Amino acid sequence: MDLIQGFEKRDISLLEENVFDILDKEWMLVTAGVKDNFNTMTASWGGFGILWNKPVAIAYVRPQRYTHKYTEDNDIFTLSFFGHGNLREELMFCGSKSGRDFDKPKETGLIPVTTPIGAITFQQARLVFECRKLYADDIKPSCFIDSSIDSKIYAAKDYHRFYIAEIIGYYEKQS
Repeated sequence: MDLIQGFEKRDISLLEENVFDILDKEWMLVTAGVKDNFNTMTASWGGFGILWNKPVAIAYVRPQRYTHKYTEDNDIFTLSFFGHGNLREELMFCGSKSGRDFDKPKETGLIPVTTPIGAITFQQARLVFECRKLYADDIKPSCFIDSSIDSKIYAAKDYHRFYIAEIIGYYEKQS
């Protein structure tokens, strides 16, 4: 099966989205785990590009986030986008509440669906990227050239872990 029901699998080279725009204005859900045990969180930091001759996505997760456990324990995750202004309250909930304390799909009405490789996304998404981890590391304070970023963004010293992942599937919602 190559499709998530209601989605069309596309060639990543055909992506026509402005990735700066979708990351900054749409936000995304970073979701890791399996059908019966997953978590999701809202993020607006990330990146897309080519690295090691592969199409890649970069996702950032702070260590105190419940999703961190899932991104560490699983080789795959999804990045799901919902459209400008769509599901803003639901995305705010997923970004401000912990999966330790809340069943996010139940609280928001998001409908989890499984991708062909067993990753989790949501039926309401308009774009889905299936990602397979290639590399992970932590932001290191000693590596900041502009030290004002460290003091401004990481006052609590809770440095993000970043995951460079190969985009192994790209899906668009069918009209």
